[in-house]
Amino acid sequence: MTVASPLGPSLGTEARYEVRVEDVEYRRRDQPRDHPRDQPQVHPEDSLNSQMSSQRDGQGVWLARVYRPVGTGPFPALLDVHGGAWSGGTRENNAPIATELASRGLVVVALDFRLGPQHPYPASIQDTNYGTRWLKRHAVELGIDPRRVGGLGSSSGGHMVLLSALRPHDPRYASHPLTPSELAGNEDASLSYLILLWAVIDPHARYLFAQKAGRADLVARSEGYFRSQEAMQEGNPQLIVAEWVRSGRVNAERHMLPAVPASPSTLPPVLLIQGTADANLPPGMAERFAETYREAGGVIDLHLFPGQMHGFGVRPGADSDRALALIQEFITRQSGPEQTEWAKQKREGKWQ
Repeated sequence: MTVASPLGPSLGTEARYEVRVEDVEYRRRDQPRDHPRDQPQVHPEDSLNSQMSSQRDGQGVWLARVYRPVGTGPFPALLDVHGGAWSGGTRENNAPIATELASRGLVVVALDFRLGPQHPYPASIQDTNYGTRWLKRHAVELGIDPRRVGGLGSSSGGHMVLLSALRPHDPRYASHPLTPSELAGNEDASLSYLILLWAVIDPHARYLFAQKAGRADLVARSEGYFRSQEAMQEGNPQLIVAEWVRSGRVNAERHMLPAVPASPSTLPPVLLIQGTADANLPPGMAERFAETYREAGGVIDLHLFPGQMHGFGVRPGADSDRALALIQEFITRQSGPEQTEWAKQKREGKWQ
């Protein structure tokens, strides 16, 4: 189906592209569906024949929602990883943002993935890693440039896409192989850039904050997904990057294991958007990560939105418009002035 952007008119510029939205199968489930929440949510008008046959024969599938501009590519691409405290949400969570970005000439692929507590850490990181490789492998069919694939994560999805990108070759995360027909390439889970929206960058600090604030819901979801505070610290982007800085080895080559530091050249540029009235995150989390990331040699743009709460960017309003404009400008910079039709249209003044 094709849709119009729900946020476009408030940006003060008309959308350049119609957007085609479809759900596609990106991975078969390892086990039969045995939990009500583990069912893919498919709109009748979006169902593909392959999905329907998979449901009829009892073989579960993981779905990705693809937002594709109707036009000539190749387009830059963005992997969208939703939030939900690692235990909720669907590929539809960030639909307003995905639709708007697609209307500007970006292919957005929003994943469904395994959720806690049924599937604890690192299950969803494995799915994010796999989804990144799958997206690159199917670049031709999707009309994208596999060298220009970024990641967007909101809330706990920000944690997931960041952790996967910091450890793109970690054998624990890369444990799901592509299918035999997809193995011709050498795709890995590295990403060209990251967009983090109200992200849970430090899950252990958020867990302690939730305990102190009496947020039993957040405490339970953190415990259900990570199962231990040790896991919250091991799979922790803030602590990982801080350790790279403390070790004094940030110029070494990055390999697979968490104790091995990154080279600044391999740290993807980051856009970090955070509201200052976010009651779901510890105060100062975004600022601390930005400082640490820069110390490690990474490039990060931090934008604070005074008075804004958790998840503000998916609701229409002036600050959502500003956040979208920052995202669009950031992606254009990362894609390079000669690489994309999107960047070309911006240079020619066809949209602001």
